[in-house]
Formats: sequence, structure tokens, C-alpha cells
Amino acid sequence: MAAERIRARYLIETPVEPAAVAEVMAGEQSCGTFTRVEGETDALRERARATVESITELEPAEAPSLPNALLERKGTRGPWRRAHVDISFPVANIGANLPTLAATVSGNLYDLGEVTGLRLESLHVPAAYRAQFEMPRAGIAGTRRATGVTSGALVGTIIKPNVGLSATETAALVGRLCAAGVDFIKDDEVCADPAHAPLAERVPAVMAVVRAHQERTGKHVMVAFNITDETDAMKRHADLVEREGGSCVMASLNWCGHSGIQTLRRHTGLALHGHRNGYGALSRHPLLGISFQAYQTLWRLAGVDHMHVHGLQGKFSQPDSEVIESARDCFTPLTDAADDRVMPAFSSGQWAGTVPATWAAIGSDDLLFMAGGGILAHPDGAEAGVTSIRQAWSAARAGTALQDAAKHAPELARALAFFGKP
Repeated sequence: MAAERIRARYLIETPVEPAAVAEVMAGEQSCGTFTRVEGETDALRERARATVESITELEPAEAPSLPNALLERKGTRGPWRRAHVDISFPVANIGANLPTLAATVSGNLYDLGEVTGLRLESLHVPAAYRAQFEMPRAGIAGTRRATGVTSGALVGTIIKPNVGLSATETAALVGRLCAAGVDFIKDDEVCADPAHAPLAERVPAVMAVVRAHQERTGKHVMVAFNITDETDAMKRHADLVEREGGSCVMASLNWCGHSGIQTLRRHTGLALHGHRNGYGALSRHPLLGISFQAYQTLWRLAGVDHMHVHGLQGKFSQPDSEVIESARDCFTPLTDAADDRVMPAFSSGQWAGTVPATWAAIGSDDLLFMAGGGILAHPDGAEAGVTSIRQAWSAARAGTALQDAAKHAPELARALAFFGKP
């Protein structure tokens, strides 16, 4: 194990020689600091120091991407050189400790005085190291088993209004959505345990409706209750969901933290729906933060089953190329030793008209296709909204244009007319 190494790739921008910056990065995140200190022997460095594996210089920038007070005080000027830097870290430095792994591959690197930009681009762990962490309890196959959806994308929706509905009103809405034919329903990230609809009331009320629907139809609708909270409360909430016959809970990953999600994963066998709200603060600047590949690697080590990737042609800032790449990251095992793939959750401005682009880009049914307004705002009601998405999905898989399919699919035709052009 001691010889195994974790590998990370970074994009850096600096007015300094990139090789020198790479050595600073390796030292700062392992056994060194800005200068050699007492106790930092050659033997210790050989055993514990991070290693610069490669440096690939890129086209320089015309101006610094981020301010840097240290360089300004020194009067340092460009050129602002950019490079990919590959660094490996000894597994023995970290152990099976997810927060420390995150601190090692990120941590103080973002504050280094030598850089005007730094981004963690990718993260890869060895198979034996990955095996020490949690695996998804449901993943793609388990989610399909729980919902009974053996083929086709899982069609889901989000409870709207986000907040304000009482427990009774929420249950009534869930009942209508179950009757409409959805496979998956989730809480919004801003509705967890509010005073007007506490989980202690909302979970039993909603699950009574879900169980009644299952008794009538044989169909279990997976509901992702947002149990985001402090750790002990999340465990209690998960227990309540399980007692009531639920199959899924949701947590806001960035605000619960790696330790909180690990604790929740180890406590419950329910599917864990990972919501990434706040990820934009970590990713939107091209020279700062963390790419989705590295981000989802850390959360998959915590054992999540679903990961949000946003949606194609959606309402948020990410380009379609980033959404597509993020979904492919979810489909890619972290190592060759085990199938730890997770189900990507597409959301944000999705409706029947965004289905063809999704199918063309992903070419897989193994995803959650979630539409809020695309279902709940359909002019003929939620059931027509669900049907329009299924009709669009069938058309896309068959290679049929939506306008042609709509000639024989009134729900799809109404969606195209109401929401916009496909």
C-alpha cells in the first residue's frame, strides 16, 4: 500500500517558472514548506514527499486571471504562463481519510502566492485505496430495482412550490404526481425541515400516499426526502424515512461535508441522492476551483448513489459540453476493480424539448431526467407532462424528430407549442 500513489492534475497560471511552482505545490501538500526545515531528511522526503510527474506548458495569458497581493507587493509582472501539472501523492500520507484526501489534493494550493490561477482538473485513486471507502448502496441497478423501471430513462420531478406547502399539501401533490406516472420525486434543496412542513410530519404523510399508490398499482415511486442537517439529525431523518417504507434520501453535499455524507452513508441503506448546489462557486471560474471529474470522485468515495449534473439546454450557466462530460464521469468506474458507477441526475429547465439533445449526447437510458415546470406546468396537467417526456424519449431513441412524433402524440404536441420549439 505504501508504494501506491494518488494522482492529480492541475491547471496553473503563474508569472514564475512553472517547474518551480510545481515543486512548491508538491512540497506544500506533503512534507515540506517554502523552505527546508529541521527533520526534513532526504529519507523522509523520499518516503513522504509528493512527486511532480509531468509539466505541460500551454499558451500564456495576456493578464492574470486572479488578483495576488504577494506578487503585487513584489512588483512581479507577466508573462502569465499556464501549464498542466501532474502530481502524485503517497497513499500512506493520507490513509482512508476522505477529508484529508480533499485537503491534500486541494487545500492551501488555492492560496499559493506563486499563482494567479489554480484548478484541480482530475483525480485518480488506486483500486486498493478506493476499496477502503464506501460504495453506492443502490447506484444505477439498485435505483432501477427499487422503482421497477427496467428500461428507459427514469422520469422524475421536483416538488413545486419549493417551500410553503404544509405536510398535508405536499402529500396531496405527491399523490397527484404518483398518479401522473413519475418514477422519482425529490424535494428542492431549500426545503429540508421547515416549520410549516417538518420532516416528522411530512415523511409519514407523503409515504402514506406513496404506499397507497403502490398497493393500487404495484409501482413504487422513489421519493428523495431532503434531510440536509447536522449529522445526528440526518441519521434520525433517514431512520424515519426507512420506517415509513421510503427508498431514498437527499443531502446537499457541499454543506453537509465529506464527513457528514460518509456518516450518513454508513448509517443507512437507503439510496443517497447527492445534490451539488453550490458547486458553481467551486467551478465556474476556469482558473479556480475544481472540475466535476475530481469533485465527483471525492463524493463517490463517500458512497453517493446519484449525482446532479444539471441539464442540456437548461437554465443554468454550464455549457452543454460540461453537462455531457459530467454525466460520462458518473458512468465511469473510479477503478477497474469494481462497478461503482452512479446515476446522473439531469435537471434545470428540462422538458420534452430537451430530450433529443440528451439522448443524442448520452446515448443511455441510465439517468434521472427530472423536470419541474416541464411536468407541473404542462397546460394539460402533470400526467400529460410526464407522458410528453416519455413520448419525446421514445421518439429520440427511434431517431424520429419531435415534430413528426407529435403528429400522433397530443401531449408532446401541446408541450412543444406551450414551452417552445424543440
